[in-house]
Amino acid sequence: MTAPALQDPLREPTERVGRAWTSALSLANGAIWVGWYGPLQILLAKQSEHFAPGTGMSKESLLAWVTGVGAVVSLAANPLFGALSDRTVSRFGRRTPWIVAGTAGGALSLLLLGGADAVWVLFLGWCLVQLTLNAAFAAVTAAVPDRVPRLQRGAVGGWLGAAQILGVVGGTGLATAAGGVGAGYAACAVFTLVGVAPYVLRHRDPRLARDARPPWSWRGFARGFWLSPRRYPDLGWAWLTRFLINLGNSLVLLYLFYYLRDQLRYEDPDSGVLILTAVNGVTLLATVVVSGAWSDRVGRRKPFVLWSGVLMAVATAVLSGWQTWPGAIVAAAVLGVGFGVFTSVDFALMTDVLPTALDRGKDLGVINIANALPQVAAPALAAPLVNQLGGYRVLYLVAAGVGLAGAILVRRIRGVA
Repeated sequence: MTAPALQDPLREPTERVGRAWTSALSLANGAIWVGWYGPLQILLAKQSEHFAPGTGMSKESLLAWVTGVGAVVSLAANPLFGALSDRTVSRFGRRTPWIVAGTAGGALSLLLLGGADAVWVLFLGWCLVQLTLNAAFAAVTAAVPDRVPRLQRGAVGGWLGAAQILGVVGGTGLATAAGGVGAGYAACAVFTLVGVAPYVLRHRDPRLARDARPPWSWRGFARGFWLSPRRYPDLGWAWLTRFLINLGNSLVLLYLFYYLRDQLRYEDPDSGVLILTAVNGVTLLATVVVSGAWSDRVGRRKPFVLWSGVLMAVATAVLSGWQTWPGAIVAAAVLGVGFGVFTSVDFALMTDVLPTALDRGKDLGVINIANALPQVAAPALAAPLVNQLGGYRVLYLVAAGVGLAGAILVRRIRGVA
């Protein structure tokens, strides 16, 4: 199967995409996640521990502040760059210029972060990473509803989800194997650039005609970011479902390094994080593509999201009640199964509730706030839970309850089966 013809980017796509296009876009997506999760899983935790003694904060609190401030940048960057890509008129299409600029900026920002010699550089570097890589990610995400017909989006979402977890595992592996913080950042930067190149160089992006771009207005541009849940109730419920399930997952991941070292007394927490991430990745890969394709075949989304969220909540509760290394392995495996189903099918569900073709990038950016906002909320919740309100047992019980609430609320969506 070949790549689809370059059709009008404002029409609903009807021609199925081929393996080459899907593979290249998935690799680009995975490369962006390498740039995010090498730092998040290993490198930022090490830097926070190094700088914390001079700040008057614990390492947990410093890490929470760094990731939280970066997530605030992500909250604004994703919808902003999605909206800008919607309006971009160039011979390279709407999305490609932002993928190129965002990836190049992300690589440079990772190198800056790797050389951080002060706390303010740590904050600045991570904020720049979030700003630039979100520009690329917003464009990559919007390419799916631009090019992929509805009944193929579960399968394509599955491949993107597989690439995402491989990016998490790859970023963690590069950060661990590189031999140092600076080398870890450099390895992630190089991989991010190389991974995006095949999509940018081999696949053309549909071009927006100049007369199809709406007239510019600061007020209209700003007002476009508000998607009324009263006017678009299905979009509102889908957003809330994604936010709560991602918040539960963020609470699990944020202090994983410290949980292994301080609570489980695991001898090598670097390797422990990598092992758990790999176990999680293997089980996720076993379900992410299959579940997306299955959802396409039966024409249903909500049951997959509901039961995947329930399964993830159960796995998170295991981390609270069975605080041993074998318990962590079991939890990571079950979380991977649930998150694999959720990743592919929830992505397809989100593209199914988009209001208009002209604003796909912006609307997906607003939806992706449900991915970034948990990174702000999780540190604010996790630090007091761990330090003052009961420790890791309470943290993971709260995470399980939050994720379960998100899973149940998907039933409120009416326009998608």
